[in-house]
Amino acid sequence: MKKNTLGNTGIRVSRMCFGSLTIGPTQKNKSLAESKEIIAAALDHGVDFFDTADLYNNYDHLRQAIDLKRDVVISTKSYDYTAEGVKKSLHRALTELGRDYVDLYLLHEQESRLTIEGHWEAIEQLIKFKEAGVVRAIGISTHRIEGVIGATLFPELDVIHPLINLTGIGIEDGTAQEMATAIHEAKMKGKGIYAMKPLGGGNLLAQKQACFDFILALDDLDAIAIGVQSVDEVLYDVKKFNGETIPEELELAVAGSSKAIHISDWCEGCGECARHCSSKAITIVDGKAAIDHEKCILCCYCSTYCKLFCIKVI
Repeated sequence: MKKNTLGNTGIRVSRMCFGSLTIGPTQKNKSLAESKEIIAAALDHGVDFFDTADLYNNYDHLRQAIDLKRDVVISTKSYDYTAEGVKKSLHRALTELGRDYVDLYLLHEQESRLTIEGHWEAIEQLIKFKEAGVVRAIGISTHRIEGVIGATLFPELDVIHPLINLTGIGIEDGTAQEMATAIHEAKMKGKGIYAMKPLGGGNLLAQKQACFDFILALDDLDAIAIGVQSVDEVLYDVKKFNGETIPEELELAVAGSSKAIHISDWCEGCGECARHCSSKAITIVDGKAAIDHEKCILCCYCSTYCKLFCIKVI
């Protein structure tokens, strides 16, 4: 597995980043034993970069990666905007990971320069943690081009974790090409860049070959976080990242794995997905979208109408 340095941080990471959301309790809810097997397969194939967040509630899963190989790089994120919030979230991460530092700490889903400035109290606290060696690098994650542009303006921010994929699904304020342009400018300023959602949260699985071709051709990306939920998916993704031929049996195993629509907790029940579902598989129940899995045909068209990117295929 190829390794790159995240911008000017000096932190070396595998090009493939293990996206851990899918194995945690908010999605596939793998047991610790199941996730350990998946994590071990990733480590065995050179993947040493793991992405998580306070929201994912899966630090206990990733602690197994540290136990299996102590020099892994772990990035976490939180929605905190105050110093006290950051202190609390970082304390939780350190405690549950069993570490005295985290490699990367990002403010989750920042929208623009104004959002970053509005959350500066949290960033100031992260700067102090970085100076104390409790955090190695700081930055933001974002679904917006404005977020990338905004983060580029602040030398205090080391790393940007932007959403980008073939069709631009999930990008809230422009196209995939516009996001790629913003990423390039950030890269030229020395920012570490690791992308998210190369398969659009599972919504672009029907185009996965084209998606891999697109994302792996973006030289400005130091790493790419991709969600995995099985050993087969780890092996498949590793071969894609390494440019290796996929054996037919592995292709069939990954293609045949069960998939289902998942609605994230932050759904606000706007109803756009339900209004555009031709299968009538979505209703709004108690203020949130609910799926009738007997009617759902996994066309994923509903996800294109979700402004909060709540709808994923897992």
